[in-house]
Amino acid sequence: MAASTAVAETIWEQIRTTRSVSDDQLSIDRIPRLNFLFGKNFERATRIVDEGGVKRVSGIPSRRSLFLVVGESKRKEEYICFPQHLCTCYSFFYDIVNRGEQICCKHQIAAQLAEAVGAHQEVEVTDEQLALMLLKL
Repeated sequence: MAASTAVAETIWEQIRTTRSVSDDQLSIDRIPRLNFLFGKNFERATRIVDEGGVKRVSGIPSRRSLFLVVGESKRKEEYICFPQHLCTCYSFFYDIVNRGEQICCKHQIAAQLAEAVGAHQEVEVTDEQLALMLLKL
């Protein structure tokens, strides 16, 4: 997993630098890089980003932030997400923490992708409101 995580971080850094996803980042010798690393979660994450389902919520004045990422269910539940560390969705705890089958969940991928290309909404709240959101963890 460490090698996959390092490759993924390199690709995210390239995307952040250019603010776009190139064909080269998507494939290597006709093998999709991001699909290879993230499997079915990458396609699902791109759908979330395309539908505007990612918000970065920043506390004022601290500028601490988290992401709220919309799920794909009919309920459109929002998950609290720290892209490189944690998501409050069921898949994160089942597929990543418990079974170790994935690097990250689709919500983490969506948050990283949206931030890297600037496709997320910015929401500002007070630090107190941000703390109340975190209490739900």
